[in-house]
Amino acid sequence: MQESSTTLKAFSYPKQLVKAHYWEKAPADFCRDVHKSHHRRESEPPSQNATLYSAPLSGILNWLNGLKNPEIPEEKPCASPLLLYGDGLSFDSLLFHYQGTPESAQLIRRFVELFKTNISNSSATIISPGFIPKSKIKEEQELIQLISGSTSETSFIKFNFNKIGEFWAYAVKHGCTLFVTSKDYQADLANVLSHFYKGEMRYRKLSFYLAL
Repeated sequence: MQESSTTLKAFSYPKQLVKAHYWEKAPADFCRDVHKSHHRRESEPPSQNATLYSAPLSGILNWLNGLKNPEIPEEKPCASPLLLYGDGLSFDSLLFHYQGTPESAQLIRRFVELFKTNISNSSATIISPGFIPKSKIKEEQELIQLISGSTSETSFIKFNFNKIGEFWAYAVKHGCTLFVTSKDYQADLANVLSHFYKGEMRYRKLSFYLAL
């Protein structure tokens, strides 16, 4: 479904690229149907907030490449997650970015809940900071158990990555198809997309899930 232009005004890229979804859990055929266009008349705005916004990565890349300087996807990040999907959206290989914070843990839990029917056969990799306080170890272990119980295969790695480019390089090297991280990194992501997705360096199989 397409959200009204009033609700979508926070997005800095062309509003026609954005699709709003209102289900509690993503349908099993979401990967196939996300590329289809669904429109909602502006005279019939939804009564509830979208559970997810999605936009094609190819459209975002074309928009970014037409700018002198990259811009962030959302001028003021909203509470609803944003999925920038690449060519042939796939949940086959997931890359989770756990920052060692309650907010990061919560966005991963919400992702698992939202896409539970889509990730049961997925392989997953969790990248966590090299050091986190002892108070966060229990939270970290709970996330590992959650993802392990929701996917077919799970790996856990300690890396001190702090830039999207580092995660992007890892994802490309290991053939990841979906990267889950915070909207705090959307400015960094805009730079990565505008610089790395050109010429021979394009890797359009990777999609991005951003949330608060």
